[in-house]
Amino acid sequence: MPSQMRLVAILQTVLILPAMLFLTSVLVGTGDPPQYELAHVARRIVAWYSGRMWPLWLLLLLLPFVALVAGCATLLRSWQGDTETRPVAPRASLAAIPAPLATLVVGWATVTSVGILGVVVLHMLAN
Repeated sequence: MPSQMRLVAILQTVLILPAMLFLTSVLVGTGDPPQYELAHVARRIVAWYSGRMWPLWLLLLLLPFVALVAGCATLLRSWQGDTETRPVAPRASLAAIPAPLATLVVGWATVTSVGILGVVVLHMLAN
């Protein structure tokens, strides 16, 4: 199970990186003054994404959705297989629950993919 958890953690991180790059570029490109080189690079990244239709659907919607499904399935299977932590978890504080690093990365990537999907879907609905 730990090697599978590590594999899912790496897979999720790779799946959400393109969307994280785009959203970070949007924030940097609009926030920094135009004379900085970082703002120019960020605007080039945003222009590349917006100039093509497939990155918008694939990199901003499909890949984070796959990361979300994989993370939820992995965490659910881990939760069902771990009989020692399950009864204690609802009552315990977060600091008292031991979690390996791979499980924390899977949880972080799952929550991040929900945030990415939320931002992208809300933006699409606003336009």
